[in-house]
Amino acid sequence: MEASVVSTSTVAPDEFDRNVPRICGVCGDKATGFHFNAMTCEGCKGFFRRSMKRKASFTCPFNSSCTITKDNRRHCQSCRLKRCVDIGMMKEFILTDEEVQRKKDLIQRRKKEEAQREAEKEARRPRLTDEQSHVIAALLEAHHKTYDESYAEFCRFRPPVREGPVTRSSSRAASLHSFSDASSDSFSHSPESVDTKMSFNNLLMMYHEHSNSLDSSDEEGSSFSMLPHLADLVSYSIQKVIGFAKMIPGFRELTAEDQIALLKSSAIEVIMLRSNQSFSMEDMTWSCGATDFKYQLSDVTKAGHTLELLEPLVKFQVGLKKLNLQEEEHVLLMAICLLSPDRPGVQDHVRIEALQDKLSETLQAYIRLHHLGGQLLYAKMIQKLADLRSLNEEHSKQYRTLSFQPEHSMQLTPLVLEVFGSEVS
Repeated sequence: MEASVVSTSTVAPDEFDRNVPRICGVCGDKATGFHFNAMTCEGCKGFFRRSMKRKASFTCPFNSSCTITKDNRRHCQSCRLKRCVDIGMMKEFILTDEEVQRKKDLIQRRKKEEAQREAEKEARRPRLTDEQSHVIAALLEAHHKTYDESYAEFCRFRPPVREGPVTRSSSRAASLHSFSDASSDSFSHSPESVDTKMSFNNLLMMYHEHSNSLDSSDEEGSSFSMLPHLADLVSYSIQKVIGFAKMIPGFRELTAEDQIALLKSSAIEVIMLRSNQSFSMEDMTWSCGATDFKYQLSDVTKAGHTLELLEPLVKFQVGLKKLNLQEEEHVLLMAICLLSPDRPGVQDHVRIEALQDKLSETLQAYIRLHHLGGQLLYAKMIQKLADLRSLNEEHSKQYRTLSFQPEHSMQLTPLVLEVFGSEVS
């Protein structure tokens, strides 16, 4: 059949402008390219090939001066063939049957080679293992179940009070709104309190059944007017971090002692990571739904924190935001942060390190799959974990100062006191 015959079609880019409509030199129909050395349509190409192969001899019934058009080109084969030759079509450009077959074979071979190259390229393309995909899915589910983007629970906290006396820290905090580099959330602090491992373990196992034990007492005239509200916020966040941790593959298999040690020492760091979701670089605030729950740096100073924490905190938040992490990368980073084998009080270092290594490998595989220059992104993410350690230390120092003052420590919740209240031994 004509459609299956391969012919030589030469396209000479320098002989026509691609923007000008191509017209068949024989009949004026729309041309499809250069065929047998002339610009023609598919119909005239086929007509010329058949005529040359059959060595056809046509006779014009008129005076051999018929005008060939798209509509009448079948009426006079003699004048049509003459027109083909006149515009430069040459029989030497017609392939023999053997040449046609060789060209077909060559085309097929090239298609197979291209398909093989694509298959090899696909095989070399980075991909996640089934286990890695499962880990990511589990972490995403854990995050979605423990992070309420509506912030509906915030209305249950002791209300925020912002009219307290302006301290030197809060007035200086206003200048931080011009920052543009990065740090993390800061809603409470670390050391000195009773270490009741049993009750904390119960919370670990049944965190979802616990509600905040909120103390409605609010001392009038306190310079730390935001402390009760932010203490409740941190207490709530700790419960959510526990919930997230319990859904990390492998975490439940650790001993209760190691689970407690990991959570106590990493809770504030994971809270800082999670808070980046609500952080805005436009005004350096954490927006958690209603206007009352839009937190400025001055609010944090009214909970007892100073710029020694807030400045690196803001730098951390901005820097993390600028990484534009995908949600998968964010949850992996939180899990890697939590499962750090070098935390104080950890006993089974080898097992925890193995869990963290799997998470790190999964993160690197995900980055290779979704980011160009991913090696640099991974290094930046790991640097954020180092920044968090410094923030954790400063947070602990400031919490210790706060908790030593009875009028302030009594505003904290039992869970905050328990998690941040004593060094893990």
